[in-house]
Amino acid sequence: MRFAIFAFLAAPALALADYGSATVDEIVSFYDGDTLTVSVHDWPPVIGERIKVRIAGIQAPERRSRCDTEAEKAREKALAADARIYLVERLRSAESVELRHIERGSFFRLVADVYADGEDVGQEMLARGLAIPYVAGEGGKAWCGR
Repeated sequence: MRFAIFAFLAAPALALADYGSATVDEIVSFYDGDTLTVSVHDWPPVIGERIKVRIAGIQAPERRSRCDTEAEKAREKALAADARIYLVERLRSAESVELRHIERGSFFRLVADVYADGEDVGQEMLARGLAIPYVAGEGGKAWCGR
């Protein structure tokens, strides 16, 4: 019983823990402008191969828009394509890609600051208007009506 209470109380702290940094050995795929799949060969395969990573602190437009009108959906999908293209080109052309301040997020994803050649990619995307600051609870409608 004591263990169950401890586990219940410790769970939020574990979810918000900073698990350090890792060098990405392979970018497997890109889902959208803030989510990609990578492999880290220094980690055991069960956690290091084909792991989804969400870029911390940003919200890129959604490929599957949940906006209410068809015009808003079309606009967001076009913006999502631009954000994804930027991310693909930026990371594929980088000499090194690093995950910093790694945390565990929802959907078994990692959430991390992503750096390409020492530059914070999330901050670059914010500066270019390809992402907005992440706000918890806004979900898939963050870009609707903007």
